[in-house]
Amino acid sequence: MLIVMHHQATSAEIDAVCSTITGLGLEPRPMPGAARTAIGVVGNDGPLDPGRFHGLPGVLEAIPVSAPYKQVSREWRPADTVITLANGVAIGGPGVVVMGGPCSVESEEQLMAAAEVVAESGGSLLRGGAFKPRTSPYSFQGLGEAGLKLMAQARDRFGLAVITEAMDAEQARMVAQYADVVQIGARNMQNYSLLKVLGELGRPVMLKRGMSATVKEWLLAAEYILAHGNEQVILCARGIRGFDSATRNVLDVGSVALVKQLSHLPVIADPSHATGRRELVVPAARAAVAVGADGVIVETHPRPSEALSDGQQALYPDQFRAMVRQLEGVAAALDRPLARMSA
Repeated sequence: MLIVMHHQATSAEIDAVCSTITGLGLEPRPMPGAARTAIGVVGNDGPLDPGRFHGLPGVLEAIPVSAPYKQVSREWRPADTVITLANGVAIGGPGVVVMGGPCSVESEEQLMAAAEVVAESGGSLLRGGAFKPRTSPYSFQGLGEAGLKLMAQARDRFGLAVITEAMDAEQARMVAQYADVVQIGARNMQNYSLLKVLGELGRPVMLKRGMSATVKEWLLAAEYILAHGNEQVILCARGIRGFDSATRNVLDVGSVALVKQLSHLPVIADPSHATGRRELVVPAARAAVAVGADGVIVETHPRPSEALSDGQQALYPDQFRAMVRQLEGVAAALDRPLARMSA
C-alpha cells in the first residue's frame, strides 16, 4: 500500500497516518517528495483495505501495490533510484557505467595493471574477487583480506570505485570496510540471512540473478535488502542456466528491459559470465546497453592466458579499450553518456 498525502498535509497529519499504520502491526515508510509526502506500508502479506486510510485528515489517496515485491517496484517509487559513489559516479542515472577488472585478485602487479587499463579506458569501477566461490574445492579461492587491501590500494591510486564479492555475513562486514559496493553472487541470491545483513550494513549492494531464478524471485531477493533498511541496491543480470552448452550461460537481455519497467533499481549486465567466451563478451555488452542496461561489469586481465580463474572469458587490455569506445557509441544512440569519475 502507498498512501499519498495532500501537498498541504501537515506534519501532524503525516504522523497520525504513520501511527494508524503502526497500530495495524505494520511499518510506515514516509517518503517526502518535492510536492507531497507518500507513505509506504510494509509488513503485510496480503492486501490492505484502502478504506482504512481514505478518511484520515491529509490523505489524498491510498494506492494498493499489486507486486509482491513492494519497495522494489515502480508502483512504490516511479522515479529511478540513483546510487552515487565516492568517486562521483552515479549508477542508475543517465550515464552508462563500465565496471572492469580481473575475476580474481592474484597479485599487486596484476591488479594495478588491470586497474590502470580500466581507468584510462573510461571505466569507473574496478571489479576483482578477493573471496572466490568456485565449483571445485581445489580451484583458487582468492587472497581474502589481503586481496581487499590491494583493491583499496588500487582505488587510491586510480580513483576507481571498488566492487567485490562477499559470500557470508562475516565476509560482508569485512568487504564493507574496504569496498564501495558489495557484490552478491548468483549462488547467494536467495541466502536470506546474508541479504538481511546487507540491509543493515548500509553499503551499496549489487545482487546477481541466480542461475535458475525467475525475475520475480530476483526482485523478491532485492526486496529483502530494502526491507531491512538499505535502498542502495543494484541488480545484475549475469546469465541464467540454459540447455545449450555452446555458451556458459544465457544472457537474458529481455529480462534487463523488463526489470527496468518493473523496478526503479539500476540494472547492470555481466556479459563475461553470461557467455563465458572472450569473443562473445563485447557483442553481448553492446546488446545489454542497447536494451537499456545502466552499465556492464566485464572481466579483463593483463594476461588472460595466465589468469588463475576464468581466463577464457577475460578481455585483453586492447579489447577492453575497444569495448568501452563501442559502448560509448551505443549509449550515444540512446542519448546516454558514459558515466565518468569526478575530475
